[in-house]
Amino acid sequence: MSFETVFAFLAVASWTEFWWVMIGLGGQLMFTARFLVQWIASERARNSVVPLAFWYFSLAGGAILFAYAVYRKDPVFILGQSMGLVIYSRNLWLIHAHRRNA
Repeated sequence: MSFETVFAFLAVASWTEFWWVMIGLGGQLMFTARFLVQWIASERARNSVVPLAFWYFSLAGGAILFAYAVYRKDPVFILGQSMGLVIYSRNLWLIHAHRRNA
């Protein structure tokens, strides 16, 4: 398979765009991993559980997707990811503050 075929499939015109698509896909995989972590933890506990790793995967995936959205200059995607980053960061802050006080 030639790089021209890959570029056409991914709708990119340069190596820079190709690598940004790879970064975006990596962020999406991080985002997907958080749901797998949550699902596995809940199945093990036989109860709905949101483990700490869920919030770290959310933050990492959100940050990577935010960078990708900025590169693509997509205001809808930028706004959506920026709001998530605030929420994920706040949840991690609250979790760590609670642990420090306990």
